[in-house]
Amino acid sequence: MTLTSRPFGVMPDGRPVTEYTLDNGHGLRLSAINLGGIVTALHVPDRQGRSANVVLGLPSLDDYLKPHPHFGTIVGRYANRIAAGRFTLDGTAHQLGLNDGVNTLHGGATGFGKRYWEIVPVPDDLALELRYTSADGEEGYPGEVQLTVRYTLSATANTWRIDYRATTDRPTVLNLSHHDYFNLAGSGSVMDHVLTLPASRYCPVDTTLIPLGLGEVAGTPFDFRTPTRIGERIREGHEQLLRGHGYDHNWVLDRSGTGLALAARLAHEASGRVMDVHTTEPGVQFYSGNFLDGSLLGSAGESLRQGDGLCLETQHFPDAPNQPEFASTVLRPGEVFASTTEHRFSVC
Repeated sequence: MTLTSRPFGVMPDGRPVTEYTLDNGHGLRLSAINLGGIVTALHVPDRQGRSANVVLGLPSLDDYLKPHPHFGTIVGRYANRIAAGRFTLDGTAHQLGLNDGVNTLHGGATGFGKRYWEIVPVPDDLALELRYTSADGEEGYPGEVQLTVRYTLSATANTWRIDYRATTDRPTVLNLSHHDYFNLAGSGSVMDHVLTLPASRYCPVDTTLIPLGLGEVAGTPFDFRTPTRIGERIREGHEQLLRGHGYDHNWVLDRSGTGLALAARLAHEASGRVMDVHTTEPGVQFYSGNFLDGSLLGSAGESLRQGDGLCLETQHFPDAPNQPEFASTVLRPGEVFASTTEHRFSVC
C-alpha cells in the first residue's frame, strides 16, 4: 500500500495544487487533487488483472479550471437541481444563482467542485481527508458550513469509500454527492454496460429536469430492477427519455434502515469489471452522459462524446427543499450531516 503525491499546477491565486495517489497494492489506485476534490483517475483491474482508468478526466489543471461537466468533482452545497434557484426555510426566502437555465445545479456557478479543498493525507488508513469551509451566503445559501470528505481505499478489497461530514452555524439545506463519469471498459461507449438499480420508483421530470413527484418504473424504460444493457431502451420515444436526452433522473431506492444498502450494480462483460455501489442515501441519479458533445479532450487525448461515461450519484432527491413529500435536506446547528458511499469493484 502506498500514498504518493506530485505537483499538479497552481491556482490563479497562487495556491499550489497537488495530485495525491492512493494505491492499495491489489490493482486499485485513486488520484485526487485540491480543486473540487476532483478524482482525476481511478485504476481498476479486469479479470486478467490488467488495470485501466475507469473514470473520465481531463489532461491538466488548466483544463479543470475551464468550464466542464463536473468531471470527478464533489458536488454541493446542493447536489442536483433546485427549481428557479429558490427555496424558503423557516419562513425566509433564499435566492440562489442560476447556472442551469432557470434552475440552480450542483450548488451554483461556483459550487464545491470549483472550490479549493485542503487535503490531509492519512497514510495509516490509506485515505485522504479533504476539508473546506463554505461561507455564510456562498452562492446564496445561508449558514457557514464546515465540511470534511474522506476518500479511503480498503487494504483487503478493491473498495473506494467516501465519507461526508458537515456542520452548520445557521439552518441551511445540504445535499452532497460525487460526480464521477464511469466507464468500466476504460474507453469507448458505456452503452454495452449492464446496469441494475434496486428501485421500483423514480422521479419523472419537467422540461427543465425538475422532479414532478414520484412515478413507477414498471412498464417503462426506467425499470432496471433486473440487469439491463444501458443502450437497450435509451432510444425509445418515451417522453422522459426525450426530456433528459437519455437517462438523467433520480431513482428512489427500495431500501430499509439507515445503513449501507445497494444503490446500483454496473457490469462490463468484455473486461469482467463489476462495480457495486452501496450508500446510506435514499436515492441515486443515473446520468448517461447525454450532454458530452465531443468538444472536450479526455486525459488520454480522446474526444469525449455522448455515452462515453455514466454517473451514479448517490443523493437525497432533487429540489427537495421545494417538495415536502421528499425527505428533508435541512441541516440545523447542533446536527451533524453524515453520509457514506462505497464503490466495490470485483470481476465476473
